[in-house]
Amino acid sequence: MVPMDSNPFAVLSLIVAPAILTNASSVLIMSTSNRLARGVDRARELSKQLEETVNFDLPEPRRRLRELAAAEQRTLLLLRSLRSFYVALGAFAFAAFASLLGAVLSPLAIPHLVYPLELLGVAAGLVAVSALVYGSVLLLRETRIAVQVISERAATVRERVEAGLALSPAADKHL
Repeated sequence: MVPMDSNPFAVLSLIVAPAILTNASSVLIMSTSNRLARGVDRARELSKQLEETVNFDLPEPRRRLRELAAAEQRTLLLLRSLRSFYVALGAFAFAAFASLLGAVLSPLAIPHLVYPLELLGVAAGLVAVSALVYGSVLLLRETRIAVQVISERAATVRERVEAGLALSPAADKHL
């Protein structure tokens, strides 16, 4: 192993890499929190609309029920993703701390402390990267559900427009 004092960038890279990934995790946490808040607001609005509904045999309440189910799935995925990003954030912070502590203890020639710190730093980094990847996969799944809901709504609107245009000869005059 190359001693830390022979390469001034070794200590810097051991600290900076987890620090940059910690920042990335923080940004993901903020954006996921915003998505979660919007999802919760949408679920509340759909619930409110459904609570006021009397006849669930109509297409509109059935669509809202499907959207509410999708909103529930989305919020659960976002919550799991948020937890994963928090794990990543904590693990990256721990990896940076373990690297810094190892760098400080290394010149003191205390190998029985430095080597375990190196292992802890690497293990924390692996946990953090895994949590970051897992959270990102969950975000992709949540996005797919959101796009499906939008596609279904767009199809419904197109059907209504086409049905309205087909029934109304006056609509041709406005085109």
